[in-house]
Amino acid sequence: MRGRWGRGRAGLSGPSAGGRAGAVTLASVMVLALTGALPVRTAVANEAAGDAGAYAFAEDARSIDGAVNTVDAVERLEPGRTYRSMLPASGTVYYRLELDGATSTYASATAVPPAGRTASVIDGVKVAVQDGEGRSCDVDTASFGSAGSPHPVAAWAMREISPRRSLCQEAGTYYLSVERVDPDGEGTSPGPWEMELTTVSEPPPAKVGATSAPKEWNSVPPQPLTGKPERRSGGAGFTRAAPVGQGVWRDGIRPGQTLFYKVPVDWGQQLYATAELGSSSTGGGRYTAAALDLDLYNPVRGHVVDVGVGYDGVQKAESLASLPPVAYVNRHAAARQIGAMRFAGSYYLVAHLSAAVADDFGDGPVPLTLRVRLGGAAQDGPGYAGESVPPDVFTVTEEDRGAAAEGEDAGDDAALRALAVGGIGTGTALLAGLGVWALAARRRTVP
Repeated sequence: MRGRWGRGRAGLSGPSAGGRAGAVTLASVMVLALTGALPVRTAVANEAAGDAGAYAFAEDARSIDGAVNTVDAVERLEPGRTYRSMLPASGTVYYRLELDGATSTYASATAVPPAGRTASVIDGVKVAVQDGEGRSCDVDTASFGSAGSPHPVAAWAMREISPRRSLCQEAGTYYLSVERVDPDGEGTSPGPWEMELTTVSEPPPAKVGATSAPKEWNSVPPQPLTGKPERRSGGAGFTRAAPVGQGVWRDGIRPGQTLFYKVPVDWGQQLYATAELGSSSTGGGRYTAAALDLDLYNPVRGHVVDVGVGYDGVQKAESLASLPPVAYVNRHAAARQIGAMRFAGSYYLVAHLSAAVADDFGDGPVPLTLRVRLGGAAQDGPGYAGESVPPDVFTVTEEDRGAAAEGEDAGDDAALRALAVGGIGTGTALLAGLGVWALAARRRTVP
């Protein structure tokens, strides 16, 4: 929101060894999964404990400590890697960047505050990229806005190589600074927040093209898509975002929960999205002014635009503002939201349902429908003189389109969430069943 708001055990032999070990191993794995002892899906364990707002950090994220000053910022952020760090309630933390003089670099910080019922309107996170002399290359701020509900928000800042810029063009040491917008810690929570940090490098184009943004583009949005919604479970973080393409997608979202979806948008295409909350059986006479936030982020987690949806228990819908087709030259626009549509790749739709909705409509899930449309034909990109880091981040592949149509990447999250949300009752029944199964397996081995 911006501004306004395993196999058989060693030593076993004979025909029954594999059966006994297999039953015991599977039972053990299920016990560990249900008790949250397996660290592979920390977010799933949190959801099982009733934390609908749990954020799924990247599984390969490296832990890194931010420094309280630039002198002590020894560990550097490498492009293409994802990091996990902490943001104190007050003060600024710094991370070192070693940049060349040819590629542009984009750094983002996703702040993950603890779950809560309320949040300060101005509370959020601020990021900046500075050169070695303390001069600002770029700065961005993300806040929770008037929804009054803490949830993951991302801010981005860049070191851009551009003939239109005079500062921050040389190779050397740069710094990413991150701080709370509410430095006194009197807003959402007095304790530290967790963070996910990413950096992406973009090579220059092989040929110098236009240096001004398009002055005209089709800004009249088409009618939202109609048709029967297809169920697609949203992910719990950027790296677990559920792939969706053009179509109508349905899910359930609980108060305080944030769902992530990714849409492959190629060069020359326009993205249109509408968020719709379905009717509630408990509605009537109550109203949450800022019930749902729908935010759009670009492939480097840069915020583009957002929209809020009020809710009174009756179906409500709102659409994102019309955006220009994805084009390299959009970066030359004065408006930051147009400049954010500067490259192809996965764009993220992030939906958050305010925790306050529970006060009027209960803790159960509210029907959420996303209507996604892509306008325009895919075009060739700018022709980069090199490879981005990570590779293909600014490319839409046939695999991306296939995943968006079939939801391949979302399967793991959906299955794990179904396991987690079952709760203790389902877990107890499953464990009992596994116990009977294991006993039967052992009995079958008796000659």
